[in-house]
Amino acid sequence: AKYALITAKNGKTNFRLLAPNGQVILASQGYASRAGARRGIASVQKHCSADGSYERKKARNGKDYFVLKARNSQVIGKSEMYNTPRAMETGIASVKKNGATTTIEG
Repeated sequence: AKYALITAKNGKTNFRLLAPNGQVILASQGYASRAGARRGIASVQKHCSADGSYERKKARNGKDYFVLKARNSQVIGKSEMYNTPRAMETGIASVKKNGATTTIEG
């Protein structure tokens, strides 16, 4: 597992948490700086193991997804869309397992 830092065309930096198979399991908002994105990664590392940090949601199209929140209720990252609640729970388990990684690329 690893975090990938990506700079968008608008100059903002975001991060993605990648599972060992390379699949994106959590994506962040855009940060004004790389340092801000790194602070976001540190927040994921800190909060990923607590089940209460995950908010399970349903999109307008009926697909399930989750957001990872810090203790102050600020969203740290968002998952992909899942076809079933069970698949979403598997995604949460993957973030819990892989979120503490200290490997950061980019």
